[in-house]
Parts: sequence; C-alpha cells; structure tokens
Amino acid sequence: MLHDEGTTRDRASGLADDVLASLRDDALADLPRTAALRHALHRVPERGLDLPRTQQLVLDALADLGLEVSTGRALSSVTAVLRGARPGPAVLLRGDMDALPVTERTDEPFTSEHEGVMHACGHDLHVAGLVGAARLLATRREQIAGPVVLMFQPGEEGYHGARLMIEEGVLEAAGTPVVAAYGVHVMSSTLPAGVVASRAGTFMAASDTVRVTVEGRGGHGSKPYLAADPVPVAAEMVLALQAMVTRQFDVFDPVVVTVGRVEAGTKDNIIPDTAYLEATIRTFSPATHAAVPERIARLCEHVAAAHGLSATVEYTRGYPVTENDAGEVARARRLTQGLYGDAGWVEADVPVPGAEDFSYVLQQVPGAFVFVGATATGLDPADAPYNHSPRARFADAALAPSAAVLAALALDRLAQDAG
Repeated sequence: MLHDEGTTRDRASGLADDVLASLRDDALADLPRTAALRHALHRVPERGLDLPRTQQLVLDALADLGLEVSTGRALSSVTAVLRGARPGPAVLLRGDMDALPVTERTDEPFTSEHEGVMHACGHDLHVAGLVGAARLLATRREQIAGPVVLMFQPGEEGYHGARLMIEEGVLEAAGTPVVAAYGVHVMSSTLPAGVVASRAGTFMAASDTVRVTVEGRGGHGSKPYLAADPVPVAAEMVLALQAMVTRQFDVFDPVVVTVGRVEAGTKDNIIPDTAYLEATIRTFSPATHAAVPERIARLCEHVAAAHGLSATVEYTRGYPVTENDAGEVARARRLTQGLYGDAGWVEADVPVPGAEDFSYVLQQVPGAFVFVGATATGLDPADAPYNHSPRARFADAALAPSAAVLAALALDRLAQDAG
C-alpha cells in the first residue's frame, strides 16, 4: 500500500529551492530529447548481458558530455564518470538496460522491432532518464564536489548484471569507493505518472528458485501398489509447502512460495518414475532468506521419505532483499517534495514482492531505490497493465522527474560533505 507523506519537516536543509526549480525546469525542457532516446531504445530491445545496440545508443548519447567512459568485459555495460569541479566523495546513479522475452502488444508508434523481445519493464526509460540526469549534472559541474558514477547495467532480468558490474569494479570506477547509490524504477500502473514512491528498510523482496525431483518407481496405472507413485507425493509437497510457510515463519516477516511448474508422466495409465516441481520463493528479510532453503529441503525430503520415495532438492539463490537506507530515503523524500510538492511523493507502507538486482549495490553502500509512476495518459493506475505485460505502456512524462530526482540526489549527497 502507498500513502501520501504530507510533511515538510526536513526541507530546511539540502539543495536550495532555486536549485531544485532549475533542475525541474531543465529536465522538463530536455524531455523531447530524452523521450527521443527512450523511443530509439524501445525499438531495439535486447536481452541478457550482451546488448550491443543498446550499448552503442548509450555511448552516442554520452559522447558530448565530457565524461570518462568505459565498457564492460564480461557484459556490455557502460560506466561513465562525471567529475565535479571540486574534490569530494563519489556517488553512483544506476539505470538498467535489458528487455524481456515478451511480444509487444501496445501499438505504440515506436513499438519493438525485435519479435518476441520488449521493454516491458520500462528499462528504456531507466536508461534515458539516467542520460537525462547526466545532462543536468554536466551543466552544473561547478556546483559538484566529487565524481558521479553513471552505471548503465545489462542483465537485470535474472542475469545478475549488477553483481557482475560490481565484480568488474563499478563501485571504484571514480578512483575512490562510492559512498551512496541511487536508482529508479518506473511503474506502468499503481502510481500516477511522475509520482515518486519508496520506503526505508526492506523495499523489495529476495527472489530464489527451488526445483524438486521426486524419485519413485514407474508402473501400470491399474496397479499402483506395484509401483512407487511420485505424483501424489509431489501433490502433497505443493500443499505442505503452503502450510509450512504459514506455520514456521512470522506472518509479519512472510515467505511466499508459488509453485509455477509441475511436470510428471506421459499418459493417463502410466505411473512415471519421477515428478518435478519448480517454485519461486520470496522473502523480505536477510534472516528469513537465510533460513528458508534448509526448511524447504527438509520438508520435501521427509514427505517423500514418509511414502518410501526420495526427493532431490535444488535451491538456487536469486536476488537478495533490496534494503533502503533510512537516511537516504529521507533525502529522496525531501528532494522530491522540493521538486514537485507534497503530492509528488507517496510512502510505501509495505515492501514489494518483486525483486531487483540493485540490491547487490545496496548491500555494499547506503542508498535509496525509488519507484516513479509512468502510467500512460488515459489509463487508471489502479488497473493499467502492469510491468512485464505485453500491453504495458509507459508515459514519457516520467522521464523528467526520473532525471531530476536522480540529479538532485547526487547533488544533495555531494553537497553534504562539501558543506
């Protein structure tokens, strides 16, 4: 749930009103150019860690900004360092670049030219918004005390691109470790266009995958007592998993288990040797995230053993919990309200069950990850197609606040130490 945070209690410190006003106005004035980049990116979506066309569009967009630009080795990332006029600590701004295996059904004039691939999660807006923030910052170098690292990341959609960029040194790209990191994620529904939302602490869930193979002994469907049928055992596991998460974990620190795949057999009268389950696991705290694998493995193995069968459990870690620093969320709230008024910010009451690999960055440095509403004109945020839908549409209007908020966060954090 989201609710308005109608307070001005911490606006007295930080960037001056005239600085925020100029950021807001310049981001809006630059919107046509930012939107043109977004449309170009949307037409040529690419998946995974190798995004050559996307990378080139980013390099071209940054070419005239006087940045120190490098590209990745194991992935087609772009890291750009903007150095302020005065020395200071480094901060990081991130935009992810990859698309999804979705066939677009939006009828946008800039629809995907790659069949079966679509920017259905709005990463084209993330890239364009980060370029927009870079432009805002590049014209304000004299105000900046320290470097800003711009992290253009492939492979967010399940490929651990942020972790790979960290391994390749993005957090030290400026020659000094970054002291804070910020990122945005647009939403095709839930929030009106331009409205920013976040919360301190856990903001998004950890996401893992479990695969269970129930190993029995096949036979004829008419004489199941002569076989060791894995199918009812797998079915029992599906139900037992749901009971387990409500009985072994705190309801206020929940675990969500969704069995999305069940596979067994070839014909109605053949008992198969094996049955197979695959589930996604969502957790909302590091402690619960650590405890879940052993408990799921124990349950599945013991259910199988109770029927004289065995089970092999393969638990794969996905993205960790996305945890926002309370002070950095307060900064984001203050700056957003300074840019767009109290109505520009809403506070998220509860975490979001989705997962994000910006969590790897926030494990290393304090920071804030925020949502920016991008519900298209004429649609209701309450029922517009959600991110990942082939019909998800994103408003270009979200680009200006994305750029302005990111730039303001970098300026404000660096001014903190310069002051």
